[in-house]
Amino acid sequence: MGEGRGSGLTRLRAPDPAVDLAFQLRALRLEFIPEFCFHPHRKWRFDFAFPERKFAVEVEGGTWVNGRHSRGQGFENDTEKYAEALCLGWLVLRVTSGQVANGKALTWIEKALKVRP
Repeated sequence: MGEGRGSGLTRLRAPDPAVDLAFQLRALRLEFIPEFCFHPHRKWRFDFAFPERKFAVEVEGGTWVNGRHSRGQGFENDTEKYAEALCLGWLVLRVTSGQVANGKALTWIEKALKVRP
């Protein structure tokens, strides 16, 4: 018996740490812009941005499964993006899915928003 339509089985999806973090931020009534395009010429986006403070959060996926962000070219592309963000005055907090799940990411975001003008 297959898992297609009509089989009665539901395919489970892996948890999405970005969705979880968005939920956590909204629960604290922290205003953010998701998928914010920060660069004037490139299509780079931040997972979460607080533009008035030039503060952004990137949830790095696949850190334990050799995902795109932890392999050679993906890592190099990410460092270029983060360097350009820095040159434009952005502070970027990079977090893992585990740090979203255990609450560390949210704690760091709250701390950063308190000290970021």
